[in-house]
Amino acid sequence: MRYDPQKIEEKWRKKWLAAKTYEPDFKYARKPFYNLMMFPYPSAEGLHVGNMYAFTGSDIYGRFKRMQGYDVFEPIGLDGFGIHSENYALKIGKHPAEQAKISEKSFYRQLQAIGNGFAWRERLETYDPAYYKWTQWIFAAMFKHGLAYRKKQAVNWCPSCKTVLADEQVIGGRCERCSSIVMKKDLEQWFFRITEYADRLLKNLEKLDWSERVKIAQKEWIGKSEGAEIEFRIKNPSANRGQLARQESRIKVFTTRPDTLFGATYLVVAPEHPLITTHESQITNHEEVKKYITDTKNKSEEQRIAAGYKKTGVELKGVKAVNPANNEEIPIFVADYVSAGYGTGAIMAVSAHDERDFEFAQKYKLPIRIVVCPHYPEKTCPVLDTAYEGEGHLVASGKFDGMSSQDARRAITDFVSGKRIVQYHLRDWLVSRQRYWGSPIPMIFCDACATQKKGECAEMPGWYAAPEKTLPIKLPFIKNFRPTGTDQSPLASIEKFYKVRCPRCKSWARRETDVSDTFLDSAWYFLRYPSVKNRKTAWDSAATKKWLPVNMYIGGAEHSVLHLLYSRFLAMAFYDWGLVDFEEPFTRFRAHGLLIKDGAKMSKSKGNVVNPDDYIRAYGADAIRMYLAFMAPFEQGGDFRDAGIRGITRFLERVWKMTNEKLKMKNEKRNNIKIENDALMRLLHKTIKKVGGDIEALRYNTAISALMVLLNEFEASPGAVSAEDVKIFLKLLAPFAPHISEELWQAVGGRSSQSIHRGPWPRYNPELIQEDTFDLVVQVNGRTRATISMPRGVTEQAAAARAHASVRRHLSTEPKKTFFIPDRLINFVI
Repeated sequence: MRYDPQKIEEKWRKKWLAAKTYEPDFKYARKPFYNLMMFPYPSAEGLHVGNMYAFTGSDIYGRFKRMQGYDVFEPIGLDGFGIHSENYALKIGKHPAEQAKISEKSFYRQLQAIGNGFAWRERLETYDPAYYKWTQWIFAAMFKHGLAYRKKQAVNWCPSCKTVLADEQVIGGRCERCSSIVMKKDLEQWFFRITEYADRLLKNLEKLDWSERVKIAQKEWIGKSEGAEIEFRIKNPSANRGQLARQESRIKVFTTRPDTLFGATYLVVAPEHPLITTHESQITNHEEVKKYITDTKNKSEEQRIAAGYKKTGVELKGVKAVNPANNEEIPIFVADYVSAGYGTGAIMAVSAHDERDFEFAQKYKLPIRIVVCPHYPEKTCPVLDTAYEGEGHLVASGKFDGMSSQDARRAITDFVSGKRIVQYHLRDWLVSRQRYWGSPIPMIFCDACATQKKGECAEMPGWYAAPEKTLPIKLPFIKNFRPTGTDQSPLASIEKFYKVRCPRCKSWARRETDVSDTFLDSAWYFLRYPSVKNRKTAWDSAATKKWLPVNMYIGGAEHSVLHLLYSRFLAMAFYDWGLVDFEEPFTRFRAHGLLIKDGAKMSKSKGNVVNPDDYIRAYGADAIRMYLAFMAPFEQGGDFRDAGIRGITRFLERVWKMTNEKLKMKNEKRNNIKIENDALMRLLHKTIKKVGGDIEALRYNTAISALMVLLNEFEASPGAVSAEDVKIFLKLLAPFAPHISEELWQAVGGRSSQSIHRGPWPRYNPELIQEDTFDLVVQVNGRTRATISMPRGVTEQAAAARAHASVRRHLSTEPKKTFFIPDRLINFVI
């Protein structure tokens, strides 16, 4: 019978679904194993082959664990809310709600076609009210626990997407979604206090079994800095401003190098720093400063970053700061290379020991004073042509001269009454969006309560979380869903939506009209999957205790900061509230590599996206799965080439032919060809060990290589291969090519056989995987003189060892003693 992949694959997908082959017993599972892949966001026509690469890689691992005896749960869903999906709907002229149903059908068809062992009965979609009801419940809980708040600040604004972006969604000054240059805009927004968990998020990384590059990315984003907060007095503050002026006549800076304080020759404040406003009357060139700030605000984030290299700024003439270490008066500059969001929004500039400050000082002809010398006291420090940022001993620092820079950090901080603190690069998570296609934020503002200073949170009078019984707050279907480009979403024009009674005083109030960031939808979905049928709670406590945390999570490294950091933050909050019994949601995480095509990363803009549908129709899903797994190490990624698929197709056709030929000789016993048979058996058991080890380590390409070698040997010695050998081969092949393996398994074992994917993984015989030869270490008087490859079990090892040229030179006389460890070492004592 001819190998017909399309016919076989459709047949087995239907059978698996009907038989619930991949549905675990949630209540009575003895060895639960939660195997999760990052679910797709339907932002276009359907999956591309890069998505299939990730999903197939995760599925191979899940199938392997299932055959090892685990009750594997491998769910799937769609991350369908958010800008990606809305922008695509706008592009093709569809309403997002209507397009969501079209995309859902298309994506699920494709996801079924790739042959993954999904638990289809537990799927979810983030735009389903049954799901986002609990997203809203989480938002309300964050508010009630003091972790959600609203404030006005300069935020990232994408002029193309017409919405704000979190810092994590801005890459190199551009929107990570559409690559438009991001601007700054003052808006009132909702934030989550992720910074309160910064230290725990950082410390817990050490105990996680995650891809190292992802852990490094999170460490860098959290950005822990230990240093000091030091106050500089402002010279001659305005005398008629009273007590307020005296309070504002000091400026705080954060520095990681307080040991360099004597070298601070000027201060720099961010354009948004309040000093510029409070001392406006003293700044004699205020118009020049004001123009600089206006120009800076009109710059994109990318232009501001570039300015950091060009080092532009304006001196605040008329005001000076006083260095608390030496009482020296120093100038103050406003410059956009200082961020208002980091530290205090002001820095002390030590031009000799910071590269940015060095360049700025050179440009504006400011003093460059060396205060840390690596050569002290051997020789004088030379004139610098660049900043020295390393350690050393202090010079030009008064009574601290000669002290090591590390010791001086604490000593100088105490000397100027500074405060030792820890700062983080991490900023609070900006979660509100001025778009339509998202989960409505479940918050209500009441003017009457705000006037009376009443509210659910003392810090935010007038604000209330929507009562749980009113959830979900359904997203209304509106025709004019296009983003407004203002600080309000399209929902702000729908009175029927926003006009609501205050939960407390029953006065007319206003519902929040922004929607949640789509990353909130995906930050908790892993909790919902095992409880998707539960309508009473977000997640069932018993099911969660049994199945969580996730055992293996596979996804893209590009989500190192966005999704993974947010998910960890929510899990920690839930743990603190007693809702889950784990802090970390993903026990093991592996980042898959990226596929490239024609030398570039796959993307619609480059026109090199590959749709897997055509390839599945031409070659079958098994061939594409195996090719994707074989083309490169899974965590590395590789270059997609059509020619490679045909090679895999030929391999599967050979497997088909070999198995069917063996079926013709079903009752034939193995030929009694001892040497050939023993060699083949050893290879078979070595392959069992290698394939299992390689799958566990996600080295799929080398596992498939081992199967190819084994198939070659099976074909070379057909008489030495039994039906049992073929069944072992099929089990090893099953995670990679599930359909053909199932078809041939049933043919070899009988139609009533259990699914190959429910059967046990083969075990190897340790005695059969030993090498036929070993390296004998030969020593003379305890010193190694040679290493000789010899057959195992040979008794004449001493004679062979003495005959080796490198050994003979050191055996001038007959050995007095010979120490011998079989198959390992021999030592001649002379």
